[in-house]
Amino acid sequence: MILNQAESLMLVSLAAAVLPSLSRLLRIPSPVMEILFGVILGKSFLHIQFSGEWIAFLAFLGFLLLMFHGGMAIDFSALLKQSMGQLFFHLLLFGTTLLLSLFSAIYLGKGVFIALVLATTSLGLVMPTLREMGIQKTPFGQTVLISASLADFLTLLSITFFILWRQHGIDWHFFSPLPLIVGFGILLWVGRLWAWWNPKQAEHLLGARDSQELGVRLSLALLFLFVAVSELVHIEPVLGAFMGGCVLSFVFREKGQLESKLSALGFGFLIPIFFINVGVQFDLSSILRPGQLSFTLKLLILSVIVKILPTMLLKFQRLSFKDGLRAGILLSTRLSLIIAAATIGLEEGLITSEIKDSIILLALLTCFLGPTLFKLFNSRC
Repeated sequence: MILNQAESLMLVSLAAAVLPSLSRLLRIPSPVMEILFGVILGKSFLHIQFSGEWIAFLAFLGFLLLMFHGGMAIDFSALLKQSMGQLFFHLLLFGTTLLLSLFSAIYLGKGVFIALVLATTSLGLVMPTLREMGIQKTPFGQTVLISASLADFLTLLSITFFILWRQHGIDWHFFSPLPLIVGFGILLWVGRLWAWWNPKQAEHLLGARDSQELGVRLSLALLFLFVAVSELVHIEPVLGAFMGGCVLSFVFREKGQLESKLSALGFGFLIPIFFINVGVQFDLSSILRPGQLSFTLKLLILSVIVKILPTMLLKFQRLSFKDGLRAGILLSTRLSLIIAAATIGLEEGLITSEIKDSIILLALLTCFLGPTLFKLFNSRC
């Protein structure tokens, strides 16, 4: 059944308003509920199709806002408090994860892109889980947050350079992101310097009484500025959106009010449309084929192994074996970034639609099981 543009917009808007309440009632993450709703509507069950350009446009805008929030979630204060030795250790953890992911991809008969997919995590789920448990400020919580932050940033950057290498090889195209990265660094420095010398103006931008919503305007302008520059240098817009969020997080350390306003816009409406659209494109029948089901099961098992084994190294940071196991379980949680990676991979022809569906199923399972098992394991420690 094909819905016209008005019907599509009405249905999705109503779902975006109602599904969060239903997810709280059922005690499952809102993105999971939104994806499952899309699964029921789409290729897997009711075969409803959205016509027109509105849903696709709003879903892509939600996608960009999701990555922008991912950048905002990175705690630069915690990163800058780390010594060089500690940062090197966290890079070692990520490198070990990436190496194990590469071996796993080879075992699955896939290439480097699947290795990068397996190396992802979900800072957007790790952080609220630690906050809910009240351990985000502990040495264990800070270690997990920093590992998740680096994994988010480095995997997205690696995916970008891998795609450029695959398309153009090692030529000037491969180095085209450098202007964006240099501009990113300059904005970090200039923005932080401005906030340092103008604390009242910075506080005004972040304040709840800003009637003109200058903070929201600045944030959205920053988002689209980085997206535009990304398009100009021919790299993925999601990397620009992510970097824009990083700039905002670095410049404004106390950004709670502003983050709340942006969350109202993003998670309140646009991001749910993206997740619903992801579910609509999901095809359960392709997963249920014997060969693909076996691949998905192996992918799920390996996605947990590549996170748990490296976190055993945390004993060198004076954390126990149980802490390493807890960290690995929570870091195996994946959602936004892995779905972003799957979307990019399908668009670039790096994976098939069947593999994308397997990755989405992996995201649904891990974002539900990871925090649940972590809380259960934490309560028994």
